[in-house]
Amino acid sequence: MLSEMYKQHPRHYIAVDCSIFGYEDGELKLLLYPRGFEPSIGKWSLMGGFVQEDESMEEAARRVLLQTTGLKDIFLEQASAFSKPNRDPGARVISMTFMALIRIDIHDKDLVRENGAHWWPITKLPTLIFDHEAIVENALALLQQKASIDLIGKELLPEMFTLMQLRNLYEAIFQKTFDPGNFRKKILSIDILEKLNLKNTTESKKGAFYYKFKNSEAGMKSERIVKFP
Repeated sequence: MLSEMYKQHPRHYIAVDCSIFGYEDGELKLLLYPRGFEPSIGKWSLMGGFVQEDESMEEAARRVLLQTTGLKDIFLEQASAFSKPNRDPGARVISMTFMALIRIDIHDKDLVRENGAHWWPITKLPTLIFDHEAIVENALALLQQKASIDLIGKELLPEMFTLMQLRNLYEAIFQKTFDPGNFRKKILSIDILEKLNLKNTTESKKGAFYYKFKNSEAGMKSERIVKFP
């Protein structure tokens, strides 16, 4: 039974909306799907859903990600809350937004297709429903903030990668070019990458050495400051 004090106040729907970023073919991409119900049925939307009575907002977000990508161990961070009274024409819905980073090469492609979802380059996004464009802008700003402090790569690149591939990722995140020499010097000064005795021969005649993160704690949890861009 609700107390009389609780009954005096309105009850709202709580939802989670996830900006799911991936990296592929030199482009930072966002996973979107056509909304399956009114209002705005068929229009492009972030992956999301309503928080159930027996779960926290983070648990709801992870449930959405599992149902969408088939992945459990995904980098997930709370981004912001969107709560304008008229943000959803269907009802009063308060949304907690999350930023997720996944490797496109290991997610469940069939499951994504079953949801009608599609990876869109962030430079060519379609028109999104409600305030989802603002949600994406907020999540991208958070990602850029993270990338300017911690070395991002482990969450978006294959286990082995070249410094050029890492630089291309950073250029896609910040939408700007970095000087190759300065980028290499800064990255190697952080000392969280391990150089492998294996080369990628597609980038140059001499080939480029592969690197990997030294341990599972590296990446978004590095202790040294990168300071990009």
